[in-house]
Amino acid sequence: MFAVELLGELIRRGVRDIVVCPGSRSQALALAAAAAERADAIRLHVRLDERSAAFFALGVARETGVPAPVIVTSGTAVANLSPAVLEAHEARVPLMLITADRPDELRGIRSNQTTSQAGLFGSVARLSLDVPAPEFEAGGDLPRDPGRDPGALAQAALRASLGAPGAAPAGPVQLNIAFREPLSGTRGFDAMIGRGFEVAADEGSAIRAASVTPRDGAVDSADADAYVHRGDALAVVIAGEGAGPEAEAFAHAAGLPLLAEVVSGSRFGRETIAAYATLLTAPREDGPPLGELVEQAVVFGHPTLTRQVPALLRRDDVDVVVVDPHPRADHYDPARAARVVPRVRVADDHDPRALRRWLGAWVLADRELLRERTTVHEPDLEAALATGYKERSAYARAEVAAMREPISRELLVESVWRATWPHDRLVLAASRLVRVLDGLAAARKVDVHANRGLAGIDGTVATALGIAAASQGDADPARAAGTTRVLIGDLALLHDAGSLLLPEGEPTPRIQLFVGNDGGGTIFDGLEVAGAADPELFTRVMRTPQRADLESLARAYGWEYRCVATRGELENLLTEPVTGPSLVEIPLAP
Repeated sequence: MFAVELLGELIRRGVRDIVVCPGSRSQALALAAAAAERADAIRLHVRLDERSAAFFALGVARETGVPAPVIVTSGTAVANLSPAVLEAHEARVPLMLITADRPDELRGIRSNQTTSQAGLFGSVARLSLDVPAPEFEAGGDLPRDPGRDPGALAQAALRASLGAPGAAPAGPVQLNIAFREPLSGTRGFDAMIGRGFEVAADEGSAIRAASVTPRDGAVDSADADAYVHRGDALAVVIAGEGAGPEAEAFAHAAGLPLLAEVVSGSRFGRETIAAYATLLTAPREDGPPLGELVEQAVVFGHPTLTRQVPALLRRDDVDVVVVDPHPRADHYDPARAARVVPRVRVADDHDPRALRRWLGAWVLADRELLRERTTVHEPDLEAALATGYKERSAYARAEVAAMREPISRELLVESVWRATWPHDRLVLAASRLVRVLDGLAAARKVDVHANRGLAGIDGTVATALGIAAASQGDADPARAAGTTRVLIGDLALLHDAGSLLLPEGEPTPRIQLFVGNDGGGTIFDGLEVAGAADPELFTRVMRTPQRADLESLARAYGWEYRCVATRGELENLLTEPVTGPSLVEIPLAP
């Protein structure tokens, strides 16, 4: 009954998704979760691999803002959660881990599947509790010991995982709960348990409906704690992962160039500068690089995609203001000299038009660069029809030739970017593709997710599946109608290949994995060592070439497989309806 009460309290407080990995010591929690699913109180997701399970839960939380508790057994099962725990910590994503353990009498004697798992995640955990095995009264009721009270434990774990402005940010928590044998047993109480979960789900639905969403804009002018921007410097707004719409709203209100990474959630609006990385350092015909003129930078989120941004923030002549509402967390401050403020607003008397020449210089330069870089052009049909027969024939031949051209990284990422709509989700793996897209994606309000906390290739497929499950299970039909698309490199796919396994009995996601296959880790070609090291040694340990049969891999896991090699094939694919999981392999042109 302890497990039932614990999960019931989490559901009552708004938890909608639970992830379970099978195991013996955790069976009471797993069976309670299954009973909650039967009562339609949760969406249950079962995964064999604990690492996949944790990243799946991370994806759910990225989409919903609410943790999806991950239930695992003892031993190495807990250790396998570590990569997602570190990502959740650095990315400030809520993640709740409920790990089953042996009771005190079985610890320290080398009992099977027993190790030092309590507090395993150390300082990165927002809360880590080692909960003694539940004890029961003579009548079978749980005693109200505060340290073992399931309701109090659920409340504390949920609060710590969600974080709060002025305190720690969202992140991972661990409830390490000991269980004695018999490990489960609720026979005869199934109906009562089901009714309890139904009531908890009704209360949880009310909480979710009443929850206040984050403000979509700059902070109110009455906020006394806010840094006040007065427009007295040539400033830029920098938005990294997690910045969200607040960065765009501030840039708009201040009339400043918005240097928004494609993963920031801020890359929309007329102030957006897509080619910002180049413009920070590229010389101009009529003067120095625009980046050299910057006097102030206001930073939102966690920038990770370029070297130019941290170089700008390290300059002695640039005043850096970092907006971060969590004073007890690490802040993005490459020079360790920034002013860290919880909020920012523009002065009441600030006129954004005063900086129109500054903003205009960035916008015009950005447009010119994007025209040079774009690979997807709409056909000029009117011009073609106005010409003579020979001209029209030449135009048609050129169009046919264009449709047959091989797919470059630029063509791939730009095509997927344009094909993704507000009700869709776009997931970007840590690979060359995200950086290519960052340099040319035009301003557009697209719902983008990426694990940029540690920017590792771990768990990309699992995270995307969690995002797909949560978004396509949304109560809003418009949001639930979308497709989840993933831009991923071949090595990132192979690193998380086990997450392709889709359990029976769960909804089939609409998801497309666009795998840019260049046969290895070509992202390292951009490092200085690529030109200095022995080519054979560099290829062996850095490029790590691979010839995996992705078609066989996809079919082994029941995914539809497509190989797309030309522009025409890619454009046709992107117009087709998506009805299930598919892996699209794109052999990339050099």
